[in-house]
Amino acid sequence: MLCSLTTLTYLDRICISLVGVRIKSDLHLNNEQFGLVLAAFALAYAVFEIPSGMLGDRIGPRKVFIRIVIWWSLFTAFTGLVNGLISLIIVRFLFGVGESGTYPNSILVVSRWFPVNETGKALSWVGIGSQLGAAVAPLIIVPIAAAFGWRIPFFVIGAIGVVWVAFCYSWFRDFPSQMKSMPAPERKKIELSCRHKDEQKLVPWRLIFRNSTLWPLMLMYFCCQWANYFFIAWMPVYLQEGRGFSENAMKEITSFLFLVGVSGFLAGGAAGDWFLKRKGLKKGRRFTGMLGLGTCGLLLWMAAISSNNMLAAACLIGANFSFSFSVMVSYAVCADIGRNNSGTVTGAMNFFGQMGAFSLALIFGKIVQVTHRFDYPLYVLAIVLFSGCILWLAIDPEKTLPVSETGYGVQV
Repeated sequence: MLCSLTTLTYLDRICISLVGVRIKSDLHLNNEQFGLVLAAFALAYAVFEIPSGMLGDRIGPRKVFIRIVIWWSLFTAFTGLVNGLISLIIVRFLFGVGESGTYPNSILVVSRWFPVNETGKALSWVGIGSQLGAAVAPLIIVPIAAAFGWRIPFFVIGAIGVVWVAFCYSWFRDFPSQMKSMPAPERKKIELSCRHKDEQKLVPWRLIFRNSTLWPLMLMYFCCQWANYFFIAWMPVYLQEGRGFSENAMKEITSFLFLVGVSGFLAGGAAGDWFLKRKGLKKGRRFTGMLGLGTCGLLLWMAAISSNNMLAAACLIGANFSFSFSVMVSYAVCADIGRNNSGTVTGAMNFFGQMGAFSLALIFGKIVQVTHRFDYPLYVLAIVLFSGCILWLAIDPEKTLPVSETGYGVQV
């Protein structure tokens, strides 16, 4: 269910970038203005991420998921009705409001439904959904846009969300104990070994932000999401306008990049669990995160300096594979330190992450508009990722949030 949810989120998100060249031409937008459109989504997503995460901790993820998908489906469809820059910015901002909270509440579900030693595998499928959505999207959206215009894909994708809401409402429940069809031994196994503990109370957000691991985690994820938003927002435009690929070639490269990303998330989840067993919680999480961001930054730097288009495309594919490692372990750390407050902790981390996406959206377009070169923003992106790699040295997943109602008694 979580995999299908994140598949939908990325099917929605990447749609606008896949038809970005068409939208820019039809609405007469330059790269800086298109960057404002992309940034509007990221800003709204960031601002409402923490409230949506906290809401899931308090009322349960099921209600939040239903609200999220209904809202984003509506404004995905509205994207196909815009007639200029201002209306497009407004609709994409409201789309971002709707989609916020998806990942915090997904991590909350993982903390309630999976044993600790299966966290990496469970989170892999959350990440795989994002890659599947982004991989399938070019194969659906580009042909529809070529045949019927860029507006029609937004109506099609908006309608798909309604089906998902019906499934979530009828089948999903917030806790294993609420799932009547679940065998008692399975339910007992989950409840005894998952991150969620009945004796832990929800912690006020002011105490959550005192956790010494949360701040470097949030700053690291600020850097990490520069890469993510490049892949899903700017890369299709980069391939067409920066590298001269045709729309059809862009479609094939983008789809293959995200298909490879599926294996990256599988490998990242498995590697995270393997390093945890071999090196312990702290070293295992750090090593996986540093490996992912460091390699991603290096490959993006190589793409920027390469004059060979196919080599640059190969570097981008490898960079997205490496990026997956850091994403998986980042969400695992949220479950490690958050436990019953995983939604709030993930929301805080993702707030900083989306502010990173907001920064990338603006800076990438501005640099291209001023310099008329697409390699310069890739250098900036690589430097930001190297900074995120170093920040992993300050992240300690063993420093969990308080267990007692007053918020004291554990290491913070």
